[in-house]
Amino acid sequence: MAKRDGKTITLGSGEIFLTEFTGEMPTVDTICVDDNLLAHVKGGAAIEYTMEPFEESDDLGKVKKIIVTKEDAILKCGLLTWNGHTLQKLVERATVTEEGGKRITKIGGAGNDNGKNYVICFKHTDTVDGNLWALIKGKNTAGLTITFAADAGTVLEPEFKAMPHDDEGTLIQIIEEMPA
Repeated sequence: MAKRDGKTITLGSGEIFLTEFTGEMPTVDTICVDDNLLAHVKGGAAIEYTMEPFEESDDLGKVKKIIVTKEDAILKCGLLTWNGHTLQKLVERATVTEEGGKRITKIGGAGNDNGKNYVICFKHTDTVDGNLWALIKGKNTAGLTITFAADAGTVLEPEFKAMPHDDEGTLIQIIEEMPA
């Protein structure tokens, strides 16, 4: 296996894993297990990092300083495989019960707010150049649209907004496998 370096081309999609945030970020080996698989991805995944700079300068333009005053990160993906338990993790005001051979998902209601934050991990598997993982702490902020079409699978498209997950204010962790 080659090393991921400045010449590595990352191709392909991956899988989304999710677990409840318990105070510290788990390792990728801990989160990327079958029990934490949120869904298989269709249409890829995207991480957006944006920042808002503030610029100050003197009237003559001889001195200038630029600092970042605000930053945001969002993980977007298309989830092809899902069920009521997936919906419960995407909508903080959703509840799931199972009885009589049926799963009942109720969405909405202020009294149903679970207040949970999650660790979301996008895993890109590459047997040639090494795997890559992107981790954030956050929750879905895009709401939910479920479209049932005759000619396409029903894909959910959450947007997980990142929140700082350590004392440094880290929003995104990108982990690259560095084979020996």
